[in-house]
Amino acid sequence: MSSRIDVSIEHKKAPEPEGRGRHPNTCPGCESHYRDDELDANFWVCPQCGHHFPMRAPARIAHLADEGSFVESAAELRSEDPLSFFDLRPYTERLSEAEMSTGLGEAMVTGQAAIEGRPCELAVMDFAFMGGSMGSVVGEKLSRSCDAAAERGVPVVAVTASGGARMQEGILSLMQLPKTVCAVEDLHDAGGAFFTVMAHPTTAGVLASFASLGDVVVAEPGALIAFTGPRVVQQTTREKLPDDFGLSEQNLRFGHLDAIVPRHELRPYLARLLRLFGDGPG
Repeated sequence: MSSRIDVSIEHKKAPEPEGRGRHPNTCPGCESHYRDDELDANFWVCPQCGHHFPMRAPARIAHLADEGSFVESAAELRSEDPLSFFDLRPYTERLSEAEMSTGLGEAMVTGQAAIEGRPCELAVMDFAFMGGSMGSVVGEKLSRSCDAAAERGVPVVAVTASGGARMQEGILSLMQLPKTVCAVEDLHDAGGAFFTVMAHPTTAGVLASFASLGDVVVAEPGALIAFTGPRVVQQTTREKLPDDFGLSEQNLRFGHLDAIVPRHELRPYLARLLRLFGDGPG
């Protein structure tokens, strides 16, 4: 009789289902508990152990962009329901719920910004909006950011946090992979630069498209960066995986990243990149 292999593993950093498990402001690394204002003052990083909590797109933009410099673009775009998709609930209902709970129109916020005085286009994903999934509007927003950056002669800074393509849009969501890849390549052809900051988690279709195409690709500590999560891989291969499987530290060792940059150091790091690459075509 063949022995059974225990494949019931999950990363400690994997998001827990809402309404179950620990309080969202309890650090999974050291069990310290914080108020929202305490975490916000520390850029949503645990002061005790350095664990990086998920950071919402508006807070991320406020952290990275110079005060008063961010001008949102394509804010009016909203996803439609071309497939009349229905799982347990209609897709339109899920979209409305996501907008109500997050205050965002989509899983990506884009716009003009400056970081320490250097202009750029910012494209920031928010995992709280349907798992940061990439549908037609996310792909369109990223493409418009690349077009605007090429026209202005400035780089694009993309912060990713996504579970991948949005299943409710079927093949239309998968079409965003080549669309965003072409948008980044057009930016490169125009002499522009593209920088990626991978936050937890960056997976599946987003990792397999524009997220991996940065001229410089960095990640936050402990971020899950893998096409498929560890539980699915272990169930499929029936092999024991390393403890850091798919995390940013393993990706750095394998050469998939240029650096791991803690959140407190991210703004000056990006400012240096913008000074090095930000002169535009020519």
